Amino acid sequence: MTHDCDILISGGGIAGLTAAAAFGTAGFDVICVDPAPPVTDRDAAGADMRTTAMLQPARDVLAAAGLWDALIPHAAELQIMRIVDAGGELPEPRVTREFDASDISDAPFGWNFPNWLLRREMVARLTQLSNVDFRPGTGTTSLFRRMSQARVGLTDGTRVTTRLVIAADGRSSPMREAAGIKVSTRHYGQKALAFAVTHPIPHDNVSTEIHRSGGPFTLVPLPDFDGMPSSAVVWMDDGRATQDRATLDVPAFEAEMSLRSCTLFGPLTLASPRTVWPIISQHTDRLSGERIALIAEAAHVVPPIGAQGLNMSLRDIASLLNLAQKSPEQLGDAAMLDAYHKARYADVQLRVRGIDLLNRVSQARAPLARDARAAGLNALYSLAPVRKMLMQMGLGVRS
Repeated sequence: MTHDCDILISGGGIAGLTAAAAFGTAGFDVICVDPAPPVTDRDAAGADMRTTAMLQPARDVLAAAGLWDALIPHAAELQIMRIVDAGGELPEPRVTREFDASDISDAPFGWNFPNWLLRREMVARLTQLSNVDFRPGTGTTSLFRRMSQARVGLTDGTRVTTRLVIAADGRSSPMREAAGIKVSTRHYGQKALAFAVTHPIPHDNVSTEIHRSGGPFTLVPLPDFDGMPSSAVVWMDDGRATQDRATLDVPAFEAEMSLRSCTLFGPLTLASPRTVWPIISQHTDRLSGERIALIAEAAHVVPPIGAQGLNMSLRDIASLLNLAQKSPEQLGDAAMLDAYHKARYADVQLRVRGIDLLNRVSQARAPLARDARAAGLNALYSLAPVRKMLMQMGLGVRS
């Protein structure tokens, strides 16, 4: 029986592009499609101004995909994770705790990259792989599955026969819907503003998460920009407040965000456009079906806390790739896909629930609830074994 490819990947975001590079580097014939061509220039319309903190285990996945050497020159190291509770009467730190990677490792917790740059380097990698056919501007229209293969209809009128479909096509995944896999969604009434800033005080490779109300205000190190220390910011709050801030004039916005940052890095200067993203939590009943595997936001969505989102996606890719390489002749069969579901489902559920809890705690507005949050942070940090376990779990080296 002939196939147009071994693997059809639906979705050309960061997870889909990484999967295409990883499976292509491993020798599989891959077709990757996405209806929207990737924006790979910082200043282009539609550029994704969010960043992704790649935690330690991600390095092995990216290296196996032939991406690491191209990415590392653009990285900002994340040596310290700082959590600040500013939930008192005034927006100023009242509890500050730091988690230092040197307590558990010789390497930093991870490395931070702009999302637009990740797309640029990943697309460049795919052009080097003759067995990967990347088709930006092409989406999926249908999915028909049998025990031995799947057939996927594309928006250009063609049909692809494949042994395995990988759905990396986002939180509203058309392939997941076509496969009939159920999904559960929680709405928080929040949105996030994502943008870059410069500031006079160096970040010293410290990622800072400031909790007050509505959600965290997080500054993640970036390489210097225009000769100034720079950070990526994700500011989560109630949806209406976030939308209002997105339209403030720049001086008013800079004053408000500097206040919300507790001026830990001095006055913040906006260094990019502002983009708005809805905040939800989502997970599927299963991570696989007949001839299909779900990865990334097609399988799970979490609020941007603790750098878990894309790192969960990379663990999906690593698990799926490991199974495919162990038994290439079983690519896409029921045994392989059941093994993938079993390997990933418990970890996904643990992290979805954990991040959901952290986000709801971070939303606290009542003074008593904010006081309880500060006390909880103090208690967790004061117990050395618990502190070490939390760092290991955050890295994904312990479930």
